[in-house]
Formats: sequence, structure tokens, C-alpha cells
Amino acid sequence: MADQAEKLRNIIKAQSQPRRQAARVITVTSGKGGVGKSNTAINLAIQFRKMKQRVIILDADFGLANIEIMFGTVPKYNLYDLIYQGKNIKDIITWGPMEVGFISGGSGIVGMANLNKDYLNYIIQNLVELDSMADVIIVDTGAGISDAVLEFLVASNEILLVTTPEPTSITDSYSLLKALNRHSRFSPDYTSINVLANRVRNGEEGKMLYQKLNAVVTRYLSISAEYLGHVPQDDQLSKAVMQQMPVSIQNPAAKSAMAYRGIAMKLMNEEEGSTKVKRGMMAFFSHIMTGRR
Repeated sequence: MADQAEKLRNIIKAQSQPRRQAARVITVTSGKGGVGKSNTAINLAIQFRKMKQRVIILDADFGLANIEIMFGTVPKYNLYDLIYQGKNIKDIITWGPMEVGFISGGSGIVGMANLNKDYLNYIIQNLVELDSMADVIIVDTGAGISDAVLEFLVASNEILLVTTPEPTSITDSYSLLKALNRHSRFSPDYTSINVLANRVRNGEEGKMLYQKLNAVVTRYLSISAEYLGHVPQDDQLSKAVMQQMPVSIQNPAAKSAMAYRGIAMKLMNEEEGSTKVKRGMMAFFSHIMTGRR
């Protein structure tokens, strides 16, 4: 208890110091599984690294281990170990290809709802250290409209929605946006939503997919979603997945890898021209915990 009290005193002292630059947090999500959400998160991370950005992925898809499987590495610790086993933030980061860091959420974030306020502040302060370790933090959520997914989206000011031409994917993407729009703590003014059309034949099909989705969004919801771009159907990407290697590393000239590069560049350009303040991990997790208290 004395040790914990000392840690809490140090937190209060640290909070009185000037804040470090906050990381950019991008939350990647989808209305249904199997549309390439985790592939998008990983390949965008690789492309950001090629642009000299420091990147960490938070795998928040509880129960699944998509990021570690695609990276071909198994983390020794996860967020649960930070919360309950006394590990620090550096202990639970696993470094993948091109020094992209990733954190396995495990059941850790779910368990945070049961912590007392003081210890919760301690955990969040640990997570804030990510702001000094990364320029970009990509949160890979679960698929669908579960409460856990919605909590992440409500806490995000930058959402990337991945969808495909399958009718069920478009319908489920709309259902996700509808659930988000109805959430009591969702703020359209605070949140930007970008749509990525995945596994399309060409750019024209990608734009048509977005227009179908956007038509019902603008008619029935009080939110807006912008078109970010498309990633074409690509056998090279499928081969890379089978070999547990991001296509952006295995075959940088593949059409899917080139598409991810273009999307990452567009996101970087948007950031340079943005007047929004990056709020980092403290605001992200504090927002989540506010909703669970």
C-alpha cells in the first residue's frame, strides 16, 4: 500500500508538469468481421513507419489475436499484466516488423471498469506514457456494435471505418454508424469519420460503395462520413497474410501495398492541415472510463 501511495504521489507531481506532445490516435473499426480491418491497421502502421513516424498498435479486439498472428509473434505480456501484475508500459509492448510496437489488450480493458478511482488513474497515467513513445497510435477494435466497440469509438476523435462491397458489410457499417449516432456520449463535432472501401475492383467501385453508404447516412443520421480511399482486391495481400507478413513489407509494389501507401499519405496530409488538437491516450482512456463509472 505504501508503494502504491508513493506511485500516486508521483503521478500527481507529474500531472503538474508541462504536458508532452500528445500522440495522434486513429481507431480502425468495421461493422462486421472478415472485411480486412486488422490488415488495414497493420499496413497503415507499416506505411507510417516508412514516413519516419513512430507507431504503436493497440489490439483491442478481445478474444482474437489478429495483430500478433499477422505479425508472426506472440506477446509475452498484455494490458492485463499492466493492470494486475505490476508490469509497466514498456514491458507489455511487443515489437514487430519495422519496429512497429503493438499491445495486446487481452481482457485488460474490460477489467478496468472494476478498479477503484485512484488505481485507475495510475493505470491511465501509465498508458499516457505512450504519447512520448509514439507519433501515431492505431487502435484496432473488435468488429460489430458491441458495447466495448462503441466505447472505443465514442472516445475517438478519428475513426476509420473499413467496409467492402458485400451487401452485408454495407448494411452492418450503417448499423454501426447508427448505433454510434445514438450513443449518449457521442459528439459529431468532436469526431471525424473516414470510410475505406476495401477489396474493390477499382477506384470507381470504391466510390460507388461509399456513395451507397453515405446516401443512407446523410438521410437518416446526423453525422457525416468522408471518403478516404480504396484498397483493391489483391492476391498478393492474401499470400502475405498466409505467410504472416504485412504486404507492405513483403511486396511494397503490390497494388494493395501501394493503395495503403496512398491512404497513409492522405492521412498525413490531413494531419498537417488540421487545426484539431491531438488529445492523446489520456483523453482516450479517460473518456472510456468516464462512461463506465
